[in-house]
Amino acid sequence: MTPRKTRTATALSCAALVGTGLLVGCQSGGHSDTPSKASAPARPHGYVEGAEEASEQQSRLVLADAGTGAVKVLDLITEDITPLEDRDGVQGLRTDGRFAYLSTTDDTHVVDTGAWTVDHGDHVHYYRAAIRDVGPIAVEGTARIHSDQAVTAVSSTADGTRLLDRRKLEGGSVPRGSVLTGAGSGAVVPYKEHLLVTAADADSATVEVRDRKGARVASLKEPCAQQRGEAVTRRGVIFGCADGALLVSEDEGTFEAEKIPYGTAVKASERAVEFHHRAGSTTLAATSGEDAVWVLDVTARTWTHIDTGPVVAANTAGEGSPLLALGKDGVLTAYDTATRKRVARKELLAEGAGPGAIEVDTTRAYVNDAAGRKVYEIDYNDRLRLARTFRLDFAPTYMVETGR
Repeated sequence: MTPRKTRTATALSCAALVGTGLLVGCQSGGHSDTPSKASAPARPHGYVEGAEEASEQQSRLVLADAGTGAVKVLDLITEDITPLEDRDGVQGLRTDGRFAYLSTTDDTHVVDTGAWTVDHGDHVHYYRAAIRDVGPIAVEGTARIHSDQAVTAVSSTADGTRLLDRRKLEGGSVPRGSVLTGAGSGAVVPYKEHLLVTAADADSATVEVRDRKGARVASLKEPCAQQRGEAVTRRGVIFGCADGALLVSEDEGTFEAEKIPYGTAVKASERAVEFHHRAGSTTLAATSGEDAVWVLDVTARTWTHIDTGPVVAANTAGEGSPLLALGKDGVLTAYDTATRKRVARKELLAEGAGPGAIEVDTTRAYVNDAAGRKVYEIDYNDRLRLARTFRLDFAPTYMVETGR
């Protein structure tokens, strides 16, 4: 990239973040003929008010106990644990990289974990700030939540979809938000300053592109029947469909959809409907029924089906890393995704200990052990070596990693 192109790319990145509250004072690095005002103090590139910029990813785990309602944040850098207000009736936990969303019997509660990453493409900023409760979103049932740097879309079967101003979440309050008309209970994914909206009717196959105010921009030609599950990757947004996956990408304002078919008939019970992957990776994992896992390579446009035996969770760091599968017997197993063969195994949980989760970042994986009141840190590049064990005074039924 030439110096001129570098300045242009940086300027575009900064322009895209203006008004989001995530980036202040982002500069191209070029010289200006206009002198700055003496009264305006210089702010370093990447400055965010109220946050500390770090040289590495600031990973934190949000943990919730379904039995007692305890909610705590484990800082993986300092190993400090921050307790938050208990939440009765916790039924699920999601994250968008910074905020954690706890689904309860009454609402969805938002926690600002104070750890996040801003990816400019050619460079990355890592931030850490105070951990705090933000407040409840009045939505019934388990919500589907997706965010970008400007908007958070909250969708549920009972309440449809509401769009929340992300700047207000960052400021510490939950805005009322605006209702996205005509969206129903389908998935809504903010992407490239637009909204991707799947059909509310499970038998319909339409995916719409809308602007931020909800106006229809286009309807994509490639169908996605019975859409379930979605994930955002560097290559675009993946939607799980009855016959495979739909990849929606954008180039200079034009949205395209491409089907990645399974290549074989797949029963509804064996479809990939909940995707897991390392943030920034283009390789996704999803359980296939009760005893196998799908690995989707978005770059190669291929599916790989791996017979794992009874499995409760799966994830992968992608790009040559192994598939990690947690069995119902409590054993964590690593598989080579090219050969589909087992390359390492580690006994972690007691057999029949219940559902678990695997969170993956660039160097480590984390497995929660609710029955044992522990979280395990695994070096997946060293034959599943146990790097650290975090002993807790509550059961971490649910777990997500933020800072990514």
